[in-house]
Amino acid sequence: MFGKVAADVLGLSDVGSVIKPQNYDKVDADDYVMHEDDEKIFFLIKSKSDEYCFTNKALIHLDGTSAVSKKRTLRRYEYSTNQISNVVLETAGTVDLDVEIKFNMGSIHYSIDVHKKYLEELKDLYKSLMKIAEIARENEISLDYAHQSLQLASAALSRVASTEGDVAVQFKELNQTAFSWLVETKKQYTIKDFGFVFEKYINN
Repeated sequence: MFGKVAADVLGLSDVGSVIKPQNYDKVDADDYVMHEDDEKIFFLIKSKSDEYCFTNKALIHLDGTSAVSKKRTLRRYEYSTNQISNVVLETAGTVDLDVEIKFNMGSIHYSIDVHKKYLEELKDLYKSLMKIAEIARENEISLDYAHQSLQLASAALSRVASTEGDVAVQFKELNQTAFSWLVETKKQYTIKDFGFVFEKYINN
């Protein structure tokens, strides 16, 4: 017991391992993956207190309070609503036992220690997260341009005097058209499934 407590205090117990795909069904996080909705695990890091499960749709984090406690908090962050940013991979020094991958999920910062023997696998995760961040950033810019375009078009049309028909009817039709266009544009630039990114970069 003392050894476990000492390891927990020193932080050694929080050094994670990369779990192989054939063992995904043996970890707790698998119970919270929405397999019914075609959600799939692509990368999984497990320490004694935490599990970090990267699926095609979200990061599922089973947050343990310590290595000697069974209490867990489940957190789920969808990629489509929690933009990934500031992805950093820190490799190990000469005496270091671990490497570290850092990133933000929306406003939440993650810093995950992983045993240095899994560096090659972490490089694949790093590439995947970097690509997802890039795609989300480009889509955000495109969506902002779309909003600006709609505002310009609306302003231009509002200055055109109506010479025929009911102004209220024309306004309603214009509003419905703009709403439908904006909904479709948002769908176009909001990706909920990043399986294609993980499939490209993860080499299990």
